[in-house]
Amino acid sequence: MVRCCRPRANPTVPRHDLRKVRVHVQRPRGGGGGRGPGDQPPRLEGPGPGGLSRRARFRLHFPQLALRRRLGQLSCMSRPALKLRSWPLTVLYYLLPFGALRPLSRVGWRPVSRVALYKSVPTRLLSRAWGRLNQVELPHWLRRPVYSLYIWTFGVNMKEAAVEDLHHYRNLSEFFRRKLKPQARPVCGLHSVISPSDGKILNFGQVKNCEVEQVKGVTYSLESFLGPRTSTDDLPFPPATPCGSFRNQLVTREGNELYHCVIYLAPGDYHCFHSPTDWTVSHRRHFPGSLMSVNPGMARWIKELFCHNERVVLTGDWKHGFFSLTAVGATNVGSIRIYFDRDLHTNSPRYSKGSYNDFSFVTHTNKEGIPMRKGEHLGEFNLGSTIVLIFEAPKDFNFKLKAGQKIRFGEALGSL
Repeated sequence: MVRCCRPRANPTVPRHDLRKVRVHVQRPRGGGGGRGPGDQPPRLEGPGPGGLSRRARFRLHFPQLALRRRLGQLSCMSRPALKLRSWPLTVLYYLLPFGALRPLSRVGWRPVSRVALYKSVPTRLLSRAWGRLNQVELPHWLRRPVYSLYIWTFGVNMKEAAVEDLHHYRNLSEFFRRKLKPQARPVCGLHSVISPSDGKILNFGQVKNCEVEQVKGVTYSLESFLGPRTSTDDLPFPPATPCGSFRNQLVTREGNELYHCVIYLAPGDYHCFHSPTDWTVSHRRHFPGSLMSVNPGMARWIKELFCHNERVVLTGDWKHGFFSLTAVGATNVGSIRIYFDRDLHTNSPRYSKGSYNDFSFVTHTNKEGIPMRKGEHLGEFNLGSTIVLIFEAPKDFNFKLKAGQKIRFGEALGSL
C-alpha cells in the first residue's frame, strides 16, 4: 500500500525567523478604544524578494515587547525593591561608553537621575564606618607612611603643626585634629569679622530675597537653612512667616542688612574652627540629615545641598545685632564637635528626616549665653567641611574678599 502525502505549503515567512516580521500598530487618535471605519488594521511587513528590506537591515532590532513586559513588572514592585532593581541598569547607563544602553529609553525605561542616585548612597553609614576606622590605633612603624601619603595627596603643611613628629599621632583622627603653633595664625585685630577657619571662599555678599548662594547661581532658602522658630521665647529665630517678614525679624536694627559668607574646608586644611568675632552664643540647633560631599563641584550640582546635610547652627548676638555660625557636615565628616556643648551628638544611626534638636544656653543662672572672644577655639571637624556665616551689619559693611580665594584662620573677612 502506497500512501500519497500532499506536500505542505511553505508559509511566506518562516516561523522561526522572527526578525523578518514586524508589526506596526497605529494607536487611534480619538478617545475611543476601537478602530474607526477609516483606521488601518495592524500591518505585517515581510521580506522583499531579496530578503530583508533596506530599512530593516540597518535598523537595530530590540526585543521591545519583552522589555516592555519586564519594565511593566517593575512598576508593580515596592519602592525599595524598585530602587534595587533599577540601580544596576542606572549605574551601567552612566558608566558604559557610547550610549550602549540608550535603546532602553525607546521602550519606556528612564534612568534614575545622577542626583537621586547619589542621594541614595548610604553616606551616613559610610561616615560612621570611616569614623570607626579613624579611631584605630596605627602601629608605630605604619604611621609615617600613612600620614606621609595623606600629606602628599592633600598638600598638608606640617611645619605649622604644633607637633611635627608624625609618630606622635596615634590614629588618623588625632592627625586630622592636629593643633597649630600659636604664631602660625595671627588674629587680625583691625577688622570686626575674621575667618573662623582655613579654607576657600565659595560665596559672600548680601542676602537677597531670603535666598543664600552656596555657589554662584545655586541658592538655598534662608528659612530652610536656619529652621523655624520654636515655642521658646528666648530663641533668636523668627516664627514661620513669609520671606520678607522672616528677613525683617532677623534684622533687629533699622538700617542694617543681612550678610553671608561660605567657607569650604578641604581635607588638607586645618580642621578646627574659631570664633569669627566677639559675640554671645545663646542657642544651638542641630539638624540631622544626609552627609553628602560639599566640595564646590557638588555644590553646583545639588540645589539646597547645605539644607539636606547634617549641620549645627549656633545663633546669638554681636554688637550690630543677629549673628550665626553654622558648621555643615559632609561625607566622612559626620562628627561635628562644639567644645562648650557636651550634649551635642552628631551622625546618630537613626533620625527623622526634617527634624531638629534645640538647646538653649540661656538659663536662669546664665541669662546671656556663652560669651566668645574673637579667635577663641569653638569646635572642630573630622576631615573637611563647610562653615556658613549669616549675620546682621550696617549697610556700609564691606567684605575684603574675592570668590574662590584661599583664606586662613585669623585673616580679615570684612569690616565697617
